[in-house]
This record gives sequence, structure tokens and C-alpha cells, in this order.
Amino acid sequence: MKKTFKLIDLDCANCAAKMETAIKKLPGVTDASVSFMAQKMTIEADDVDAVMKDVVKCCRKVEPDCEIVL
Repeated sequence: MKKTFKLIDLDCANCAAKMETAIKKLPGVTDASVSFMAQKMTIEADDVDAVMKDVVKCCRKVEPDCEIVL
């Protein structure tokens, strides 16, 4: 299943790339993409809702001010 989320206050493309790399390493995630320009994140996983807690945690480590609209 694939879901797209809006991001608020993602500051730079480098942070987006770091977030994408970290999310792809999470168990259960088959693919992820984070777009700085579009301020969107797409997660592909068997159960997206189950991995979102870990995804939010990863994103907070890289960009504490960034908010994911669930």
C-alpha cells in the first residue's frame, strides 16, 4: 500500500534526503520518497499505519521542526 503525506516546515533538500534514507531502512517499509520542493512524503509498505510511528520518530531525529500531516 502507498500513502502520501504533507510535510510542514521541511527546511532543506539535504534533510529530505536524510529522512528518505532513514525511512527506507525501517522494517516493513518497501519504498519511500521525500520531496523538499513539493513538501510531500510518500511511504510504501505492507501496513503504512503500522510503520508511521517509526517514520515520525526518524523524521524528528533529522528535522525536529518538521511536522507530518497524518
